[in-house]
Amino acid sequence: MKIKITLVIVLLLVAFQVKAQDNSVKRDTLKEVIITSSRIDLPFKENSRTINVISSDQIKNSAATNVVDLLQQVAGVDIRRRGTAGSQADLYIRGGGFDQTLLLIDGIKMDDAQTGHHTMNAALPIEVIERIEIIKGPAARVFGQNAFTGAINIVTKKNLSDTVSVNAEAGSFGQLNGSVTVGKEFKNSSIIAHVGALTSDGYRDNSDYKNYSYFLKGVFNKNKQPIEVLANFFDKKFGAQNFYTPTSWGFNEYEETQSSLLGVSTTFKGENLKITPRIYWKRGQDIFQLKRDDPSFYRNLHITNKVGVETNAAYTSNLGVTGFGVDISRVFISSNNLGNRNRTMANLFLEHRFKLADDKLDITPGVAVTYFSDFKFHAFPGLDIGYQLSDNFKAYGNLGVTYRIPTYTDLYYNDSSTSGNPNLKPEEAFAQELGLKYNSERVSTSIAIFNRNATNLIDFVKPDVTATKFVATNLAEVNTKGFEFNTDYHFKIKEFKQTLSFSYNFLDDNILDQNKDLSRYSLNTLKHQFITRFASKLFKNVRQNIIYKHAERTVGTSYNVWDASVIVDVNKLNFTLTANNIFNADYIESGFVPMPPSNVLFGLRYNF
Repeated sequence: MKIKITLVIVLLLVAFQVKAQDNSVKRDTLKEVIITSSRIDLPFKENSRTINVISSDQIKNSAATNVVDLLQQVAGVDIRRRGTAGSQADLYIRGGGFDQTLLLIDGIKMDDAQTGHHTMNAALPIEVIERIEIIKGPAARVFGQNAFTGAINIVTKKNLSDTVSVNAEAGSFGQLNGSVTVGKEFKNSSIIAHVGALTSDGYRDNSDYKNYSYFLKGVFNKNKQPIEVLANFFDKKFGAQNFYTPTSWGFNEYEETQSSLLGVSTTFKGENLKITPRIYWKRGQDIFQLKRDDPSFYRNLHITNKVGVETNAAYTSNLGVTGFGVDISRVFISSNNLGNRNRTMANLFLEHRFKLADDKLDITPGVAVTYFSDFKFHAFPGLDIGYQLSDNFKAYGNLGVTYRIPTYTDLYYNDSSTSGNPNLKPEEAFAQELGLKYNSERVSTSIAIFNRNATNLIDFVKPDVTATKFVATNLAEVNTKGFEFNTDYHFKIKEFKQTLSFSYNFLDDNILDQNKDLSRYSLNTLKHQFITRFASKLFKNVRQNIIYKHAERTVGTSYNVWDASVIVDVNKLNFTLTANNIFNADYIESGFVPMPPSNVLFGLRYNF
């Protein structure tokens, strides 16, 4: 570890030496990026929360094949994978559970009433993504329940300007990937379409997968009243060896999941008023077999549908900007294990942004009121405060109440080792955060401290060491506190732009004090997380990335992983070489599943 930290320090010193040689760096900053994850659209610079943005340029230069790999490079985000290519990955933010982080697609909430294990099944192909907005901290007053510890909004591209892009990749473990992405502009409309496949024989027994993705986005009536239509479908089939059971049990698990979304929206704009209505339908399907070749031995089938209508609005007056909205949805689930159930949800949101002290001080109070047909009414108040110390330097703080109702798996799931609990209470928390941000053309830095006091957190635990079943249980009280630091330094070597990034996240909670040796999920908190990335360009047509990740979990396990990629541009061709886990680290991110050893992936993309 000391050697690796020393190497990072050396790289940093080299970068500052280069700065002394060249003070003429010019780059596009995030100042003009409009964060669309809230009801009040704000430039990145003006937001009074901890927000990370992964831009389309960063995605293009990363050589990543999926969103899971991109999020692995963000401190404070813990992606616990059970395989490669995002076949199944659980999403955590700041020590929360996989049911406590909300994923959105263009603002459409992709929560899954069955289980948060399926959250990342809805993540889009990277070819159609404009940016990813990562909101850390309580976001219930903006999005409602499930945004317990944060939210991630994937913003899709508006158009691709008459292009066709073909991508083919091959690599270790029999990986064969391919995709076609098409963009077409018409007189009064535009269309983006994508078809892709990620396949592999697997890096260990029963870890093969076949993942297919289909995406279509159309903007119609652009010259008068634009109407956006978004549709996607994901079909994943994968060996699930030891996903839920240890090797000693001898099962040969297998799983298939489907995720689809259809959404239609438009925006009406007046002089002071903006209104965005939307209707959407989300469907999920999950088939799990304990024995891959014998479905009759044990098989779960869950089909979940969610239908919703929502309207978000913002009104600008002399008193500031008022954001408000309403979201009504109904969820249906049909399952051979969980039963046939339904739930109606209604959310009402209201917030107002005041600007005082010559616009240096912003204060945004807000509240969300939510009704659940099976858990009644709940309110989530919150407050954001920011002060612009200078054009580039801002201090901010926020606090809020957040909430999560149990999933159907929490309430009703039952097998030989697991039991749901229909008497569960909703999770609740009060969270606070203080932070500083600095953004300039050369340096972007943020630092934040946070605290979360939670009650009734849900975990599957054994009542005692002799018990054979994990039972869904409300934990009494859990306190989580932490510290986060992020910085990007931009400089030039000759005329080529370089970026050196450092990020660190520290978490401390008292879950171990409550259910040591008896928990199924909570004990794997990521206590120390350090990530550094050097994105460089030393020649005109060659770009490269070096990424180092250090992780130490609450139970004491730690690991160090190095990844690298090279991208070569030759006219309309792009050649990529990606190497993961270069030094062959032996580690586990979730459950009983060892992560892949060293592996490489070669890619070729042609743009017509």
